[in-house]
Amino acid sequence: MINVILFHPEIPPNTGNLMRLSANTGVRLHLVEPLGFSLDERRLRRAGLDYREWADVTVHDGLDICLAEINPARVFALSGSGTRRYTEIEYAEGDVLLFGPESVGLPDDVLGRAEITEVLRIPMLPDRRSLNLANSVAIVVYEAWRQRGFPGAV
Repeated sequence: MINVILFHPEIPPNTGNLMRLSANTGVRLHLVEPLGFSLDERRLRRAGLDYREWADVTVHDGLDICLAEINPARVFALSGSGTRRYTEIEYAEGDVLLFGPESVGLPDDVLGRAEITEVLRIPMLPDRRSLNLANSVAIVVYEAWRQRGFPGAV
């Protein structure tokens, strides 16, 4: 199973959409506090619809705690400053995909952590700032799942 970490997510509908993605792909979703919203927020519930009961979601007090609990062999951080495309990686069971907050992305102190295996990027046209967080996560999750043969899918 792939693990997705949202470091300090800010926008409830993005997290709700990613709960739905978790429920439908089997990825584990980890939310690292502080969150920019309450998990009971109406916009979060609406985006997640009734999928929250099937989603594997854990909230962690900090990134250190999150990584210690997952204990991954590899952590791929996603950032516009990444040196390789996300499609150039052979994903494996237990890999972690780490995404930053919507407004600023992952800070340098997180990107420079020893646990980060590599910083990856999603290609875009030049002079564009970013993609939506939920879309970015879905793009990379589906590539990792596809490479592994869509285990568990019908």
